Amino acid sequence: MNIQEIKEFLDEKSDLYNRPRFIETDPIQVPKAFSRKEDVEIAGFLTATISWGTRKSIIQNAHRLLQLLDNQPYEFITSASERELVIASEFIHRTFNHTDTLYFLKSIRKLYLHQGGLENAFLGGFREDTTVYSSLKQFRDIFFELPGPERTRKHLSDVTTGSAAKRLNMYLRWMCREDNRGVDIGIWKGIPAASLMLPLDVHTGNVARKLGILKRKQNDWKAVEEVMAVLHTFDQADPVKYDFALFGLGAFEKF
Repeated sequence: MNIQEIKEFLDEKSDLYNRPRFIETDPIQVPKAFSRKEDVEIAGFLTATISWGTRKSIIQNAHRLLQLLDNQPYEFITSASERELVIASEFIHRTFNHTDTLYFLKSIRKLYLHQGGLENAFLGGFREDTTVYSSLKQFRDIFFELPGPERTRKHLSDVTTGSAAKRLNMYLRWMCREDNRGVDIGIWKGIPAASLMLPLDVHTGNVARKLGILKRKQNDWKAVEEVMAVLHTFDQADPVKYDFALFGLGAFEKF
């Protein structure tokens, strides 16, 4: 296929998968179950954080974690006693354990009580130079201001080391992108869809390489920038809509 045919092919697949039925098997269903803004963004962040492994286990464990927070994550996190936080942190998802859960809950509480919440923490870096790279870099710095175990830091991607930051980019897509298709949530307005970056993973990376729009072999930040340069030529205003196409082709069609 030539580049125009690839664009038309991906437009068709984006339209196919960017529909409400996509939610039925996707972790985005977890934050979409809430209505309060703060609950949506906290549920989304925690779900995105544990989004590796099978999608079924991700969804099940995300619901279980939120049940430990009484399905009122904002109210619970901001008002819970130390003992209640410790009890609620009795949660494990693969290598994300009790220690990590407790730190994440405490750091989220700090963000809401003292730093304007999750949205403000992500927007700070973006305002500096209007790049998601700076948004993710500064967010990580802010998130780990509290003293804590070194092991927990691995659960939040570090773009300064070249990480593709798949889960954080997915979270920003959920929170910032809104196209009236009923999938992405789009409650954050400070980062436009045009600036979002692809949540690059095994599926999207492999499909992009097969289509010839990604040459780099590693799934790292340079690969994200490379494929985004092409996707921007397909749709400058909403390039990450092609995440639906690339992921759907890889995960559902085994392209």
